[in-house]
Amino acid sequence: MSVATSTLGRDVKVIGLVGVAHGYSHFFQMVLPPIFVILKVEFDVSFTALGLLATLMFAASGTGQMIAGFLVDRIGARRILLSGLAICSLATLAMSVAQSYEVLVALAVVVGIGLSVFHPADLSILTRKVNPARLGRAYAVHALCGNLGWAVAPPFVAGLAALFDWRTAVASAGAAGLAYVAFMLFWSRDLADEPVVETKWQDPEEESFAADIRLLSSAPIVLCFCYFTFLAMAIIGVQSFGALSLMKLHGLPYGSATAALTAFIIASAGGVFVGGIIADRTPSHHVTAMIGTTLSGVFMFGVATAGGSVLAVQALMVLSGFFLGLTTPSRDMIVRKVTPEGKAGRVFGFVYAGLDLGSLSMPVFLGWLLDRGDPKIVILVVAAILIVTVPTVMQVRRRSPDPVKESV
Repeated sequence: MSVATSTLGRDVKVIGLVGVAHGYSHFFQMVLPPIFVILKVEFDVSFTALGLLATLMFAASGTGQMIAGFLVDRIGARRILLSGLAICSLATLAMSVAQSYEVLVALAVVVGIGLSVFHPADLSILTRKVNPARLGRAYAVHALCGNLGWAVAPPFVAGLAALFDWRTAVASAGAAGLAYVAFMLFWSRDLADEPVVETKWQDPEEESFAADIRLLSSAPIVLCFCYFTFLAMAIIGVQSFGALSLMKLHGLPYGSATAALTAFIIASAGGVFVGGIIADRTPSHHVTAMIGTTLSGVFMFGVATAGGSVLAVQALMVLSGFFLGLTTPSRDMIVRKVTPEGKAGRVFGFVYAGLDLGSLSMPVFLGWLLDRGDPKIVILVVAAILIVTVPTVMQVRRRSPDPVKESV
């Protein structure tokens, strides 16, 4: 199946299969955190040691994404996607029988390696298989399914741990992943890559390692990487320390602060949905990204400077989350525009590694700021980072040499 022969039914199937796979990737990221309290007692380790599991997982994922992107372009996105899903499932299943903290550390790294394939494989498949007129909505569904995976994991794992024990819960998570691998083996034929036809005029150096380095180090791609890094820094900052900062800054009770963070996340999901429709109706994706990111930053600045009104703070969080989510489909369309034909895997793999870099770099820094006793600075830093992303999008637009033409 090619884009040229893509029908609505096939597009829905492709988007659904890839979206659920992306949901599983986020699900595996959240298998252990809901049972950290149990694991602390089980293995007699500190919360810092348990936090290291997540850090190593993201580090392995970010490093592996660049390699996975090359493999996607050379071996095929479907094969790599199935391999990554199988690795995550088997490593999670193995965690359920781990007898030491050191084994959990090693398996967390393996899970990270498996996670590294999803963004380059998923987005390569969507870019190549889905009709361009529906691609913005495809990217939106992809993002929403990821958020759903985050939402499902805590009640799934914590619920089974309460009913049985933590090992049964983790084993069930791994088994669920393997079940989807089996399903995909029989029902994902439409995801298979088509062979790349080489033309006689093609320069042999186009497939060389040096050419790949030139591509990934080009200004548009590096700026996309920076854009994704800044976005991840802001998002992880809000998710990690948003509620705590609101409690300390505005004196909000725990329930109200948590509700504000939840409202931010839900509004962000709504923004993703609306952003997908917008992305399919306008070629000016950089404008959507610039406006959305700017407004998100402005409203986050309002959160830092607002009075102690619970409703005002929650309303500002909703607006900031909505406009941040609005940019999600457009950011993927921006990357698509600067990606040469046949290079989607490596470009998306490299650019999305910025998300892992941003996720790794912010928690420690913001935690240090909170330890110094000024929660207002935490929120202002998040707002400033959102504003800083705007010039990167502007420069991508200016420096993009040959954007991929779209069918709108």
